Amino acid sequence: MKIVSFETFKVPPRWLFLEIETDEGIVGWGEPVIEGRADTVEAAVKELMTYLLGQNPLKIEDHWNVMYRGGFYRGGPILMSAISGIDQALWDIKGKFHKAPVHELMGGACRDSIRVYSWIGGDRPSDVARAAKAVVDRGFTAIKMNATEELQYIDSYDKVEQVIARVASIREAVGNPIGIGIDFHGRVHKPMAKLLAKELEPYHPMFIEEPVLPENNEALRDLAHITSIPIATGERMFSRWDFKTLLADGYCDIIQPDLSHAGGITECKKIASMAEAYDVALAPHCPLGPIALAACLQVDATSHNAFIQEQSLGIHYNQGSDLLDYLVDPTVFHYEDGYVKIPTGFGLGVEINEEHVRKMAEVGHDWKNPIWRHRDGSVAEW
Repeated sequence: MKIVSFETFKVPPRWLFLEIETDEGIVGWGEPVIEGRADTVEAAVKELMTYLLGQNPLKIEDHWNVMYRGGFYRGGPILMSAISGIDQALWDIKGKFHKAPVHELMGGACRDSIRVYSWIGGDRPSDVARAAKAVVDRGFTAIKMNATEELQYIDSYDKVEQVIARVASIREAVGNPIGIGIDFHGRVHKPMAKLLAKELEPYHPMFIEEPVLPENNEALRDLAHITSIPIATGERMFSRWDFKTLLADGYCDIIQPDLSHAGGITECKKIASMAEAYDVALAPHCPLGPIALAACLQVDATSHNAFIQEQSLGIHYNQGSDLLDYLVDPTVFHYEDGYVKIPTGFGLGVEINEEHVRKMAEVGHDWKNPIWRHRDGSVAEW
């Protein structure tokens, strides 16, 4: 079997899909994208696919190494996202060829389902208590929200109190059993992160996410010493080498690699196993489309330390198009009592509605994240 062609589709709300076709008619789908840089990743996919045309798609480990090590300059969000989508599509082909779900080819599942959480609020969180109650009423047992708007290195206690008031209102609305993930989104610098972490403790968050930017991960040491809240990070880290120091330093409790950014199924399974050796939990990042989520669930199935999965159904980014719209059978992602079953279909376990993909690719998108500024005119972290 050989790879004979590939095609990319830029589809709303902000995704890039990849289809790889073989000479035996088996097709694999991947989702290679960095949100806001879809065109750049698409160009990288086209460059990397020149290595694979005419090759046997089943030699995934070798192809991964060729794409990664074949370039003198490697790593980073663009190249690793391109590799990620290609890798997902190759695993999809391999599963379909062997008539098995991907997790069966990776040693078999260690769980039948996994807990999922739902996003509430938007970029600027407001009225989150009502939104949280609505999500819990739909059966979810965990939610996640953006904690803050923009914050300066040193900012007012008023903004801290606004965060605490929002979280307190959620806890009061949904009660103690519900998990609350609080995403700092890298908007918070170390001085304010210390304040927030300490003040949030009475509300027992499930975790605080990206309390500082990943380039400032050394600050996690200080945070870990002043709070008992589990610390999560990793969505902007792109390989096992990026995670190596984070895990060795021991100041992170939950890693969140993104299977469309951090080398795909092949690399993220290795990252998950590294984390398990350090007694660190896995919660893959996935505010993306159905292919990315399917890939996450295949890795979750085989990773003992996976404890919860992000998913984007109804997220504020998905206005006009949502992840179920691109599936032939949307029931594959049926959420029940806060859990989703691991897909058992061949390959990634989902059937993509190619006709709808082509229709929406004609619409396309040019999604970019907003540029925020502080009151003094300086650029703020979004």
